[in-house]
Amino acid sequence: MFLSVFDMFKVGIGPSSSHTMGPMVAAARFLDKLRAAPFRAHGLRASLHGSLAFTGIGHATDRATILGLAGFSPDSYDHDAAEAALATIRETDQVCPEGLTPLAFDPRQDLKFDFGPNLPGHANGMILMAMDAQGDVILQETYYSIGGGFVMTEDELAAGKATDEGAPVPYPFKSALEMLEMAQRSGKSIAQMKHANEVARGCADSLEKGVARLWQVMEDCIDRGLTTEGILPGGLGVKRRAKGIHDALLAERGMNLTAPHTINDWMSVYAMAVNEENAAGGQVVTAPTNGAAGVVPATIRYWLDHVPGTSRKAIPEFLLTAAAIGGLVKFNASISGAEAGCQAEVGSASAMAAAGLCAVMGGTPEQVENAAEIALEHHLGMTCDPVKGLVQVPCIERNGLGAIKAVSAASLSLRGDGTHLVPLDACIETMRQTGADMSEKYKETSLGGLAVNIPNC
Repeated sequence: MFLSVFDMFKVGIGPSSSHTMGPMVAAARFLDKLRAAPFRAHGLRASLHGSLAFTGIGHATDRATILGLAGFSPDSYDHDAAEAALATIRETDQVCPEGLTPLAFDPRQDLKFDFGPNLPGHANGMILMAMDAQGDVILQETYYSIGGGFVMTEDELAAGKATDEGAPVPYPFKSALEMLEMAQRSGKSIAQMKHANEVARGCADSLEKGVARLWQVMEDCIDRGLTTEGILPGGLGVKRRAKGIHDALLAERGMNLTAPHTINDWMSVYAMAVNEENAAGGQVVTAPTNGAAGVVPATIRYWLDHVPGTSRKAIPEFLLTAAAIGGLVKFNASISGAEAGCQAEVGSASAMAAAGLCAVMGGTPEQVENAAEIALEHHLGMTCDPVKGLVQVPCIERNGLGAIKAVSAASLSLRGDGTHLVPLDACIETMRQTGADMSEKYKETSLGGLAVNIPNC
């Protein structure tokens, strides 16, 4: 099993990796099929199903689908160009993707929200169609946005998890137990094994540059969030709070009046800054999803700014370790809120962050595995119930608490020798089972929980 660090951490746009980035990626893949087709299409249609329909407006799924069909992609997204394209599409009822003739597409008629049962493969399903001049369907594909910006066709999903194309990797662990056994035999850390796997599929130089870019985007996102005020879009009237909290924390420094627990506010504010940017549609890094994008960067920023003796040179070790843990969760359970609730998003992110922090603070592979397990265990059962379908309440604050749990989990693991009762593999399997048993209304549909108990929402 191999999932790259660049699979777990993707540069993209808010507010959702599965509901915004995924549909945009799916549309781009459909356009590629059209470019390779031996016929000419005249128009396009799209239908959104399951969670993509129920919370699609709040997650900007409609906007992402339209822009994807117009040729936009998350990693090169330009906000001003996107706004201009949307205005043109509404005026002309056409999309003009590169390499294809203009295609008829009226967003009011050709983009449907289907609020019926989920498609059979996954809660996040969409169907894209191309029509001939008479309006008959000449090409159709079903896509599933399975979390973290990952997209699979119906056939790819049916093929199962065993699909893994590419060169063999030296440390192909599929479970935490295998990971620890390989670490013990090789004498390597989890990050070192992950690095060797990445190099086997690419090159060391591109890995180094790519990881550096990931942290740069994360850090820039934190800094924007800490300096931006205003009201978040979507209609809830949620006020950005990160700047105000950060300004107050800076003013209190050196006054010897703050309680020790104020350090929790620093962890929270870094995470909230990221998720306020995400909610505003800004550039973020999936970690492993947009809804949980603040946990990992907040934990890194806390480590850099508040822990003595740190070095930015160790950031790759943090991210590679975190990616290894995230890959295990994704392979053996889920990182999708629509599939398993927020335990799969913020819970996974907290486990990844705890593992990364433990590693850079000198933890053994056994302690790293323990840190990930502690963090994930104490998110089990967490529902995904975004108010009004927006990635704002409870998502923004929840990332702050996920970072605090990550730091606590890493600290607890470092106080021990790595031996513990509940293996990470058992915790991941428990999360999978819990997600399968969880009511659909608590899995990113906004049909239960906070989403139905907040007045006037």
